[in-house]
Amino acid sequence: MTVSLLGAADPAPVILFPEGRPSPFVLVSDHAGRAVPTIFGDMGVPDHDWERHIAYDIGILGVGRFLRDSLGCALVEQAYSRLVIDCNRAPGHPTSIPHVSDYTPVPVNRAAEESCRLRRELEILHPYHDAISGILKERATRPTLLVSLHSFTPEMDGKKRPWHVGILHHKDTKTARIMLDLLNQEGDLCVGDNEPYVLTATSDYTVPRHAEGNALPYLELEIRQDLIARQDGQKAWAERLARLLPQVWERIES
Repeated sequence: MTVSLLGAADPAPVILFPEGRPSPFVLVSDHAGRAVPTIFGDMGVPDHDWERHIAYDIGILGVGRFLRDSLGCALVEQAYSRLVIDCNRAPGHPTSIPHVSDYTPVPVNRAAEESCRLRRELEILHPYHDAISGILKERATRPTLLVSLHSFTPEMDGKKRPWHVGILHHKDTKTARIMLDLLNQEGDLCVGDNEPYVLTATSDYTVPRHAEGNALPYLELEIRQDLIARQDGQKAWAERLARLLPQVWERIES
């Protein structure tokens, strides 16, 4: 008998905010939540580490929800912590269930058997991506821009990261260049071009599968976490993006 990973008291893996009014944008947030299946307890991770970037994308939940309210577009959020399974990694990817994250051991993952990986993929990873696929299928006849929302830690391996925001891109450089140009015109930002990370077909999963796989334009945004840790910063960035994204769309259409 197969035992389910998620119990009756555990949240659903996907939080879906449907489109409120016609919009070309679909927002996705791979690391919005930090829920953990009850069966895992604290996963052997100290309490203070659950407040760090290793557990979730700090501030991005608020940015996504404020932005969705402004634009009226659909928003798909992942509810579970990236320490349980990283939903921006392909099934079976060696970093999707980390044994160590930024020097913090994750004992439950280190002891996990392959069957546990498969349960996490079946009950958390796949439902999230199925929800994104479902929305895009419903919009098959409508122009769509996929916007993948992320945040990044201000310091990694003892090095400060100067960028306020980064635009990651791979195949779709056109849309990225439009947004990079608009962000640089803001005049108050240090903007990263494929910084602090580089988007590739193997390092990422959401954009390669849903956008590049369907020949859709996309933006993958990384906002520095200290800028959006508080609600006022989340609102400010949502307002900025709500102003810039329609300009991106206008340029794409023209």
